Amino acid sequence: MSNTSKASQRIEALLDANSFVEIGAKVTARATDFNLKQTETPSDGVITGYGVIDGNLVYVYSQDASVLGGSIGEMHAKKIVNLYNLAMKTGAPVIGLIDSAGLRLQEATDALNGFGEIYLKQTLASGVIPQITAIFGNCGGGLAVIPTLTDFTFMEGKKAKLFVNAPNALDGNTVEKCDTASAAFQSEEAGIVDVIGEEADILSQIRELICMIPGNNEDNDAYAECTDDLNRVNPEIEGCVGDTSVALSLIADDNNFFEVKGAYAKDMVTGFIKLNGMTVGAVANRSEVLDEEGKAAEKFGEVLTVKGCEKAAEFVNFCDAFGIPVLTLTNVKGYEATKCSEKNIAKAAAKLTYAFANATVPKVNVVIGKAYGSAYVAMNSKAIGADMTYAWPNAEIGTMDAKLAAKIICDGKDSAAIDACAAEYAKLQTSAESAAKRGYVDTVIEAADTRKYVIGAFEMLFTKREDRPAKKHGTI
Repeated sequence: MSNTSKASQRIEALLDANSFVEIGAKVTARATDFNLKQTETPSDGVITGYGVIDGNLVYVYSQDASVLGGSIGEMHAKKIVNLYNLAMKTGAPVIGLIDSAGLRLQEATDALNGFGEIYLKQTLASGVIPQITAIFGNCGGGLAVIPTLTDFTFMEGKKAKLFVNAPNALDGNTVEKCDTASAAFQSEEAGIVDVIGEEADILSQIRELICMIPGNNEDNDAYAECTDDLNRVNPEIEGCVGDTSVALSLIADDNNFFEVKGAYAKDMVTGFIKLNGMTVGAVANRSEVLDEEGKAAEKFGEVLTVKGCEKAAEFVNFCDAFGIPVLTLTNVKGYEATKCSEKNIAKAAAKLTYAFANATVPKVNVVIGKAYGSAYVAMNSKAIGADMTYAWPNAEIGTMDAKLAAKIICDGKDSAAIDACAAEYAKLQTSAESAAKRGYVDTVIEAADTRKYVIGAFEMLFTKREDRPAKKHGTI
């Protein structure tokens, strides 16, 4: 199989059969410097066009590494810009399949200008149409800005490379020491990549994601017919306070949870589920990762971390931009307490708080475990704008753990007095019941009934409208 067929075969595998229509197939490079005129540049190294995924219109560009390494020159960039123009006019997603040597050196400033034109179109399209990139080969230097300007990034696990500076160009580093361009590094450490896998798997997952999200910010067509029982009871969900990715799959239609950035900041879960056929963005604290046998493979503190806050804030911003309702499962008792995190945790928590408070989409919060202090407030609490707040019967909501509060209140008293004080404090100040009495929780629900209640809440909130102060944009 040649590289030429790779670019087109990726498009064919991505789209519904025989639906692709190519645009600009005859375009070639105009530059003549360095004998470029004598070099064949069919389609100028990028195949562009449109097609459908399960009937949904999408625009696709696929870089052809067999033509000057898939490098971006003037006409290559113009084809991508033209694709964005069409996508913006018709309100449909753009999917970029990246396999490129980067800037075309023979075209110098023309190529640089082309990069800038793509960046501008991506910026204008942000929040208007979904943008998805998948990296199958090289994506280096200024080209690395393209996937990070999009909403979701997929990456082939073995051959693909994503970098601004190559691993060997970093002070004191070699690729053998740490392959900073690898899919593993970019998904686990950098948090740029949402999903990694083999090529066929990536294309299949992009299809799944397209069917989960709206085509644009005005026409929310992310609905499907639901054949699952709306009142389905899940008694096993009570044991999933730690691993909320399992809890989310349990309440989702057909148990389907599409997780994004799953390898990054695992203490915070983000992704999409369907509830009665409607797409909902889910954000949840996680304190453990369960393996296939249901045993804890990894454990985390029940705390907000810098990476977790930033991951969740970005996700909530995407959901708000595209009118996707947000569900949160809250189980948090404070902030990560390390010297390293202290440098950024206040700013990161502010971003999370801002994202939830600023979002005008329907917002539902379910307190499933601990909910202590301002970390709980930041997690989509009623105080910052949650429309409906539920709590499981054993949830603990308050300023701090009852035992710790009792030690402060009963300082100097014996252990029996402290224990008695803790029991009373737990009942009066940290129980789900006490929070409900003050109106901070709307309803205390049985864990098994969570699906039924959140579906009902989102249906009730379907026509929600919320006005905000007139401004150009916020600054957080």
